[in-house]
Amino acid sequence: MAYLRFSIAVLLFFFLYAPCEISAQAGKLPPFRIMQTNGQIFNATQLPMGKPIVVIYFDPDCHDCQALMGQLFSQTKSFQKASLALITNASINQVIVFADKYKVATYKNMVVGTEGANAPIGQYYHYPPMPFVALYDKNGNLLMTYKKTVPMADLVERLGKLK
Repeated sequence: MAYLRFSIAVLLFFFLYAPCEISAQAGKLPPFRIMQTNGQIFNATQLPMGKPIVVIYFDPDCHDCQALMGQLFSQTKSFQKASLALITNASINQVIVFADKYKVATYKNMVVGTEGANAPIGQYYHYPPMPFVALYDKNGNLLMTYKKTVPMADLVERLGKLK
């Protein structure tokens, strides 16, 4: 009988404690790792500290993602004070085509790459509809997310208010 009580207590602990750990982690910048077009690996820890961070999870073939990127690249001045991480799980060849199309290398505050087919970032965000945008403050705390529809004016306004 004592074994049964102990087992139930352990199970309750895990069911009650595990969601707290997940939600505590969910409010922070995910520890992503992407392959850039030059074949080098870029980690979240390489983002400059002290700047707001915008994570964009996208698919280069997605129509809504392409529309978002058109808006983003037409307003790059509005994003100068932030670090942008454009992450996909598409092939590196698709990322190269995307990066060439938008001349991503010319933007020093922007990194683009693929996380590969395992999609750990997709898992982290629970496979959101794309495009998905997460806005973090300078300390890596999540402030806002946008799924599928990203009102660029709202994103720019929120980013402009961050210090």
